[in-house]
Amino acid sequence: MALGEIESLKTKDRRTNFLILGLGGPKNQPSSLTDTQQFFSYDHTQERHILLSIPRDIWIPNPGVKINGLYSYGNSTEGSGIDLTKNAVTEITGQPVHYSVMVSFEGFVRFVDLLGGVNVNVERSFTDTQYPIKGKENDPCDGDPEFACRWETISFKKGKSHFDGETALKFVRSRHARGDEGTDFARAARQQKIMLGIKDKILSPGFFFNPQKIEQVLGLTAEVFESDIPAEDFGVVVQAFLRTKREKVQTNSLVAMDPENPDENLTKPAFLIHPAISPLYKNQWVLIPVGGNWKATHAWIDCLIKGNECSPEKFAPKIKPN
Repeated sequence: MALGEIESLKTKDRRTNFLILGLGGPKNQPSSLTDTQQFFSYDHTQERHILLSIPRDIWIPNPGVKINGLYSYGNSTEGSGIDLTKNAVTEITGQPVHYSVMVSFEGFVRFVDLLGGVNVNVERSFTDTQYPIKGKENDPCDGDPEFACRWETISFKKGKSHFDGETALKFVRSRHARGDEGTDFARAARQQKIMLGIKDKILSPGFFFNPQKIEQVLGLTAEVFESDIPAEDFGVVVQAFLRTKREKVQTNSLVAMDPENPDENLTKPAFLIHPAISPLYKNQWVLIPVGGNWKATHAWIDCLIKGNECSPEKFAPKIKPN
């Protein structure tokens, strides 16, 4: 049964859009920040699927928090952090968010371990010297001004690897590698690799024909994932994910200016810019849209959805010198 055969599923232009969130804390901890925001547009007809990484530092003027804090803010004030986050992603992309899927990182590790790990082809070697150590977030480090005790160094070598849950989590969360692997685009690509690695493991004979293992995974799923997909449609959505081919998913990320290379920003187009730290943004490091609105981003994503040639350079405004 194809996903497109479910008439009750919400769509726009034969697409169903999902917001996939990675929750830093346990699933049922409403005060947790969302470390990962992924917009996934599933194409029912031509299989031109889109996976767009939404940087967690994007500033949302109303209510005045970063997008990764909307879930926590909404749960503590209005009671629906997921709705606030979906609305913000709709504003950024210009596309409706039909459904949300949330996974806790704690549950993700257990889920991957229960599968027996995942196989991943690492495209580029990289090292991240600032991977956060759980439980050390506020450690004073005995007065160390660099707070070195809060971080660990993680490394991945190019080539085929087998990851357990904890290693897979580090692979998808790493943000501070030097070079290309330190970009949100690379991070989104790594997340896609893990998603497809999980899909491949589920479809492998050793798992697919093991009723006991399937029952264990299904039991854990309720603890790990939270979604507003209707119960009667959830199974078919899962089937559609398992059938999704890697080459049919176009992975993208909003291009942001590079604060370490200001000269390049005079010619390099960008959708996002880092404004000066000020009380306007509660003295935080944030990202805002170039030009103060999302028109360029909407035009780019609309182009992607239509399947046209959509180089970011054609849509992202260039940053003008001061």
